[in-house]
Amino acid sequence: MKDARAALRYAKAILNLAKDTKEESAVNEDMQFIAATISENQEFEVVLKSPVIKASQKIKVLNAIFSDKISPITLGLFHLLQENKRIDMLESIAKQYSIIYDFLKHIEVAKVTTAVPITPEVEALVLTKILALTGNKANLENVVNPAILGGFILRVGDIQYDASISNYLNELRKEFDNSHFIPKI
Repeated sequence: MKDARAALRYAKAILNLAKDTKEESAVNEDMQFIAATISENQEFEVVLKSPVIKASQKIKVLNAIFSDKISPITLGLFHLLQENKRIDMLESIAKQYSIIYDFLKHIEVAKVTTAVPITPEVEALVLTKILALTGNKANLENVVNPAILGGFILRVGDIQYDASISNYLNELRKEFDNSHFIPKI
């Protein structure tokens, strides 16, 4: 819990610094890139969280991976975390930054569950529809769940729209169960 609060404080401080230089969008892209890179590479995460590996070595790794791809503000965060012995919190800070950035920019997170991965064309259509319905931009997260058989389930904030085939079949089953139709023999 203590680390989560600290990560949030770092994220807010970096966002405020980025807003002052009008680089909050660039830093958000950096943070998404960093969070994705760490979560997709377990060995990298182990290196960052290891108490055995020196902070100077961790900074060398971070610079080798990210230095030519990220903004100076984000690079400054690496060195601040090194000074404060908090490099192990980098992934959490990056995720917190993106959350508060999205809130600041009124960007919602929309989750669409489908039986197969959606195509970029379908993703663009869904994002356009979400903007039309809510008035807010959204980041789309596609969850693949073959159990829904087909169609989709869209969740934006507190609103859920279930247009899956499995839901349709369940509704049909309820209608048959509740009907008082008795066949003549």
